[in-house]
Amino acid sequence: MMSAYAIGSAAGGIAFLSRLQCFASRVIGLLLLGLAMLLISVPAFADQNIVAADSAQVDCQASAKDLTRISLVEDEFASVSKISTGNPTEDFSVVNEPVRGDIYLSVPDGFQKGALSFFGTSKRGYVYKFLCRIIGDQAAQIFVTNPAIAKEKAEENGPQGKIGPQDAAVELMQAMAANGTAPGYEMRQRSLRPVYVGALKVQMIAEYRGADLTGKILRIENKGAAAIELNEATVAPTNTLAVSIAEPRLGPGKITTAYLVSQNGRP
Repeated sequence: MMSAYAIGSAAGGIAFLSRLQCFASRVIGLLLLGLAMLLISVPAFADQNIVAADSAQVDCQASAKDLTRISLVEDEFASVSKISTGNPTEDFSVVNEPVRGDIYLSVPDGFQKGALSFFGTSKRGYVYKFLCRIIGDQAAQIFVTNPAIAKEKAEENGPQGKIGPQDAAVELMQAMAANGTAPGYEMRQRSLRPVYVGALKVQMIAEYRGADLTGKILRIENKGAAAIELNEATVAPTNTLAVSIAEPRLGPGKITTAYLVSQNGRP
């Protein structure tokens, strides 16, 4: 299919270039010829990114002449199980690379089978059945992602995984103050319409939302003629676990930032 597009682009480019009196036609012709060269130069093998669950079959493509690398995203191979026939033309080799935990497959000259079939067990305890068709001569890369690992890592590294709500709120507030990311939270930059609390103009500019806690960053401006003392009762709702205000005493026309962490579902 790709070669057909390349041939069509080249033919069109030559046709437009033949119209020497028309500058626009010559430009279009050059673009079409460039597209044809790009399509022709696309490598036969691209990286294969595959999503697979525990005990699922991974359908992939392996190289007939070069190495095939299989990498488990956020995991490593612990062992590979395959049948050895003792016949060199029917057996393929598996090398376990110990640093990253990847495996490398290769097939011998004259390999008679059309596919490689084996089981792989990961260090996290997941098992995959691989069925790799043998296609092409170039080296191949296969990346396997298991969605369950993301949930595991969130539980391992999440701020509420092994600490109480108050400590989790402090960790989230530190991440917000540094304008950084927090594991287990989705950070959204959002500017809501400001509201007025007396002489204070209050606007939310960012939100960190997790399973148990929500953090908010507020921009507060004193629109009045006198200084105002800011405290938890001034800027925070009743379900707030932690509050931090950059400038608690806000002079007329001055602006400060407040960080709030609240518990989801708590009135």
